[in-house]
Amino acid sequence: MSEFEYRSNVAGILRNALGQILVCERAQVEGAWQFPQGGVDDGETLDEALRRELWEEIGVVPEDYRIVEMRGPYRYLFGGGKKKKGHHGKEQHYFLCEFLAPDSRITVETDLPEFRAWKWIVPEEFDIAWLPEMKLEVYRAVFRDFFQITL
Repeated sequence: MSEFEYRSNVAGILRNALGQILVCERAQVEGAWQFPQGGVDDGETLDEALRRELWEEIGVVPEDYRIVEMRGPYRYLFGGGKKKKGHHGKEQHYFLCEFLAPDSRITVETDLPEFRAWKWIVPEEFDIAWLPEMKLEVYRAVFRDFFQITL
């Protein structure tokens, strides 16, 4: 048994027809851009959690995208021995999804907004400085595994 408890989590990488990926700016942290993500609730499968999180965070429904690939788990610790909801960190599964709908389907104006803005970028434009220290190694691994890019 691991000395650390990880919360199961999913993240969605939406990719449009131009090969751009969607990143969202956190509502409470200006300049902090990331992929939509969230915890897996008790009794949920990873796919179900992804569907729920994409709906809750950016307003897209399963008909708006097609899952291309899933990779994980990737793990990170909160750092400093900190625990959130009884966990020391997150164990994430990343889903690469082909976005099939018009951009008008994406909104950050949700019931409980987690983001203030969104934009499409080519993967090479992702700036590692957008992330908190605890997420750096996971994002480096994700960009290497999905896009063969070194951040």
